[in-house]
Amino acid sequence: MKFSEFKLDSRIMQGIDAIGYENPTPVQEGAIPQIISGSDLIACAQTGTGKTAAYVLPLLHGIVTEKNRTDTIKALVLAPTRELAVQIDQQLEGFSYFVGVSSIAVYGGGSGVDFEVEKKAIKTGAEILVATPGRLISHINSGYVDFSHLRYLILDEADRMLDMGFQPDIMKIISYLPKKRQTLLFSATMPGDIRAFTKKILHNPNEISLAVSKPAENVLQAAYRVYDNQKIALVKKLIAGKDLPSVLIFSATKSSVKDLEKELQRQKLDIKAIHSDLEQDQRKEVLRQFKNREVQILVATDIVSRGIDIDNISLIINYNVPQDAEDYVHRVGRTARADKTGMAITFINDRETWNFTKIEKLIGSEIRKLPLPEGIGKAPSKDRGRPDKSRFKGGGPKGKGGFKRTPKRK
Repeated sequence: MKFSEFKLDSRIMQGIDAIGYENPTPVQEGAIPQIISGSDLIACAQTGTGKTAAYVLPLLHGIVTEKNRTDTIKALVLAPTRELAVQIDQQLEGFSYFVGVSSIAVYGGGSGVDFEVEKKAIKTGAEILVATPGRLISHINSGYVDFSHLRYLILDEADRMLDMGFQPDIMKIISYLPKKRQTLLFSATMPGDIRAFTKKILHNPNEISLAVSKPAENVLQAAYRVYDNQKIALVKKLIAGKDLPSVLIFSATKSSVKDLEKELQRQKLDIKAIHSDLEQDQRKEVLRQFKNREVQILVATDIVSRGIDIDNISLIINYNVPQDAEDYVHRVGRTARADKTGMAITFINDRETWNFTKIEKLIGSEIRKLPLPEGIGKAPSKDRGRPDKSRFKGGGPKGKGGFKRTPKRK
């Protein structure tokens, strides 16, 4: 299928051609016609499948083809993080280059000057507002946000927004919107709380579900069993001297990210870190440098595991096993984008085996465990995760006394 078959406005097609898009992804192929038709939509698709363009293109088409177009807010896109909000706004700028649709990204963490810039754009009528919930509520509370002409509400990464506790904020925002609107919900996963949430805000939605919780097939996935004190040396072994222009490392905590950055800098590796202690401008600059290949290695907390649009990442390293199995899918989704190949490696210490088995269960396949490279030392000889029930008679609890042990043979 070609994008031309959607019969989008010719000026939008100019933007698509300029960016170099030719064939729509499955989520784009399924979503674009339904959005153009005016239906509410639930779309479940993993990171890296092109879901942002799946709603941005028909959204722009609807705005530029409307009669009596005015400079008012016509669409609201809610996103969980400032990084995703910026990414969405960047795609809007690219696709709308030839149509002149105005947009503004509204997110927290900036200065008072940033807030005033957002305020001016909102008051003068940016047609598309991309926002994080908390920041938008700050503007709404100031009394100048006019949603009376709004036609579209899009919730991107809805599962993440609910995980982050944004549901009350989202419902408050929705209370200010016209009841007659088109609502689109995009999510990487569709757990029960999302299902219940959709019933509150969507009207007879159509649904698309594609490749839920499955890493892209062209990602080479592997894992090492390691002790924590072996991890730095293993990272160096995996990276030093290799042709890896872009490496993204996820670590569990802000403190571990800082420690890892210092240790790898001592090893003369080209690395920078991103975490919540950095000012927004500093974070944007680090991401810009990484995206432009001015920095080889980025180490980060899970704050950037979703919503970062950086192509051709050579290697993803999970320095710790993600607590949430679904986060693994999103992290791995940073590589092997747009039909490219990629590699994702996870370090498993002797306390994380159970979490890793949950990942394997979720993706439906066992991830290959590699032997440690020479010079790293021996891997953990025994996993310590959930109790091994095979050692207990009946495999489960026995009354209040817990597990009944099988007697040893003499």
